[in-house]
Amino acid sequence: MNNQDTTAVLSPISGQADEMETSSQSASAPSSPGLPGGQAKQPVSEKKKTGRLGEAKRFKIFCGSANPALSEEICKFVGVPLGETRLQRFSDGEVHFQLLENVRGADVFLVQPTCFPVDQHLVELLIMMDALKRASAGRITVVIPYYGYARQDRKDRPRVAITSKLVADLLTTAGANRALLVDLHAAQIQGFFNIPVDHLFASPVLVSYFREMNLPNLTVVSPDAGGVERARFFAKKLDVPLAIVDKRRTDINVTEVMNVIGDVRGRTCLILDDIIDTAGTLVKTADALLAQGADKVYACATHAVLSGPAVDRIANSRLEELIVTNTIPLREDALRVSKIKVLSIAGLLGRAIESIHMETSVSTLFT
Repeated sequence: MNNQDTTAVLSPISGQADEMETSSQSASAPSSPGLPGGQAKQPVSEKKKTGRLGEAKRFKIFCGSANPALSEEICKFVGVPLGETRLQRFSDGEVHFQLLENVRGADVFLVQPTCFPVDQHLVELLIMMDALKRASAGRITVVIPYYGYARQDRKDRPRVAITSKLVADLLTTAGANRALLVDLHAAQIQGFFNIPVDHLFASPVLVSYFREMNLPNLTVVSPDAGGVERARFFAKKLDVPLAIVDKRRTDINVTEVMNVIGDVRGRTCLILDDIIDTAGTLVKTADALLAQGADKVYACATHAVLSGPAVDRIANSRLEELIVTNTIPLREDALRVSKIKVLSIAGLLGRAIESIHMETSVSTLFT
């Protein structure tokens, strides 16, 4: 287990942890008796450690506070212990981060989705990268299962920010040498980075689940025009027809379903999306499909943001089941909803991390 301490509060005056702090540093080894000529004899245990240093030093995984459970799963999959760190906060919320092991020359993977609270987890990520850079890590790969601020990827209105580009610049400036991302809201965000980007898709995990379900008369549905490519790939893997919902966004988190393009009468529909935020679009799409004669409606998405009234909307909806992945840890109330099922992408991320470390192809994960 990672010996992170996320509960300690630091004194704003002295910078030292108060009584809540738990030390995670191990005691130092006893000194060895000296030898003639002024040379010290190296302890046996230290010799053994030096013999294993090559592989252990080159490949390390660390994480922040956003999703430690997923990081633990990844480490278990690849057989690497989660790196020891201490993450604390001053009384005003300011982050204090310390690495508790040597990373000099190491190939480091830093796992941190920028989910709610988005700004807090983003700043944590930047600070952790700065610590790694100043500790002389050989290469820093940021593993971001959920890339916050991805929905603002263009100027769709006058005088608005393109935050997905801003975050990419922040990550690069903080010290990232490459990025591993999962199901970006828009694929062109890869181009906002001036470092190598590996873009993973959760579709292999989701496709496998629905193949085992073997739903009759299945049709994959894209809830908007922007998700057609994703839905078409999914439908091709399942060898089923595709339908599209024409919607109009009237405001932030507010959409209006206009038309259903495709025959869904008497079909079992599977709505496929990358992000479910307030679940307004999801519930309206399900209602529109049922109004067009669909038999049953299922849904799946990679990122379960589930903010605001989302959980209540899903619980009271006419959806049969909502399948999501663990890129974002679910809220307690969401875990109690029987309609919501979570699949793990730890194996997918673990294989990608191994491929990056061994310098082999990541694209083979999707063939």
